[in-house]
Amino acid sequence: MGKSLRIVAIVLMGLNAVHTLTGAIGSICISWFPENFEMMVIVPYKGVYQIATIFTFVAAFIGLAATYGLVRGKKWAYSAAAGALLLGLATAGTKMYFSNMLRGSTAPTNMRFYFTIFTLLFFLLLKIPGIREKVTLTKPGDDGSSGAAVGMAMILGGILALTTPFWAGPSHIMNGYNLVLTLQIPLTLGGSVMILGGIYLLIKHRAAFAAPKTELKITNLATTGNA
Repeated sequence: MGKSLRIVAIVLMGLNAVHTLTGAIGSICISWFPENFEMMVIVPYKGVYQIATIFTFVAAFIGLAATYGLVRGKKWAYSAAAGALLLGLATAGTKMYFSNMLRGSTAPTNMRFYFTIFTLLFFLLLKIPGIREKVTLTKPGDDGSSGAAVGMAMILGGILALTTPFWAGPSHIMNGYNLVLTLQIPLTLGGSVMILGGIYLLIKHRAAFAAPKTELKITNLATTGNA
């Protein structure tokens, strides 16, 4: 159970960091160039959006560092993860408030907000007595579980990047054009690289999972033969 929860924690944190990063990148246009996209209602609040976007990038980078720390079993990883999630919630909440006030919609930031809440609740769950003792976040997984978790996070993050025009597109239509398509090339390249890298890690560490089982079978056969 402890190993499974640790894997889920790494996957959730990694996916959240990628989601936050794509959200920050996607906010650049509305934060610095709303005039170019005929979003004049945003212009008086450009400063607010710019600050929120900058801190969204900060939350994403802290989240990526926290994911690395969880994989390596660093003592600071949990605190970094919690900090990144709280900062991500603050930036998402700020953008949702002003977007709802100015555009009458909170999409697609609301998706990041709710997913961040879910991830934060999961990390808080890991601190509940009875569960806390079973989950070891301060030691690296020597059985390949950490690598497999990173692989799964990369695959899910890649899928998230590749599908961004579909789930973020409806809230980014301007004069009949999907503004997300301006990032189509980096989203496609980045998403593809993450998926391929994730598949490689899963294949690589699948053998690591199988090794202990094989060793156990050999040991059992040897024991039976000696008996």
